[in-house]
Amino acid sequence: MSIIDKTGLIEYLRGQFKIDWHGLHGISHWTRVRVNGLMLAKETGASQHVIELFAFFHDARRIDEHADHGHGERGAELAEQLRGRYFEATPAEMSLLRYACTYHSDGLTTGDITVLTCWDADRLDLGRGGIIANYLCTDAAKNDANRRKAHQRAVAWMER
Repeated sequence: MSIIDKTGLIEYLRGQFKIDWHGLHGISHWTRVRVNGLMLAKETGASQHVIELFAFFHDARRIDEHADHGHGERGAELAEQLRGRYFEATPAEMSLLRYACTYHSDGLTTGDITVLTCWDADRLDLGRGGIIANYLCTDAAKNDANRRKAHQRAVAWMER
């Protein structure tokens, strides 16, 4: 797994974040997406490095908690800008990250296993808004035990 300067990256992302850092799409969500993704990657074989980067960047450029067309692509562009400063990634990893971020809100369900795992990691956290996860892509995400674990994490956040 490639190194990410998580402390530096999170500090930078917080400084430019436009919505509530502790809100629906803030740092707690990113943390759960990371945990969900790494849990799923054990079964899917997805790139853990891309999953971690996706967790940080997929919502990093939101300007609204609700409708925010283009936020994933803006997050991908930010990742391109910060590559080499807070993390390293191969061109292939960046291609997967860009695609995963750009299309994560579009309801797609086919593609590269790493991209699908990223999308499932995000969708499994929809319980934080009282939404049941739909459009799951991988068998790992459809597994009842994994869905239950992710839902429990999301609900615990709602009850805080």
